[in-house]
Amino acid sequence: MGGTDDFQIYFYTGHKGRYGHEFFRFEIDKYGTLKYANNSNYRRDSIIQKTLRLSPTLINEIQRIIEDSEIMHEDSSKWPHQDENGRLQLEIEMNGQSINIETAKISSLADTLSTEDPEGLRVLYYLIQDFKCLILSIISLHFKIKPIA
Repeated sequence: MGGTDDFQIYFYTGHKGRYGHEFFRFEIDKYGTLKYANNSNYRRDSIIQKTLRLSPTLINEIQRIIEDSEIMHEDSSKWPHQDENGRLQLEIEMNGQSINIETAKISSLADTLSTEDPEGLRVLYYLIQDFKCLILSIISLHFKIKPIA
């Protein structure tokens, strides 16, 4: 696994609907800075934004997850385009390679089955689930207000 010099991730999934523009977004820059934003206007909630620095060990783990997923080898040309349900965007720059994926929002694994490339979308779906779980766990641990007793 390479260093963080050419490592960057940008992820966005969202839609504009009944409650306005709702989205989940995060980016990790080459310095290991994680910027997280989650906007839901349901019940007049406000946008949640957090910024923190990730350790080199965690960056290496994220790179390993990406490499293990093999997303960098996927061809998104047969994937569905953005629709009224929203869009999903993933940009990764790593080890001299880059990928920019923009597709329809994937709400569940079932959304991948009726496409021209269900296997490729399944790879993306599982990678996104891993990212969401990891990022939300990091945010939750880092910004814990109530100490664990």
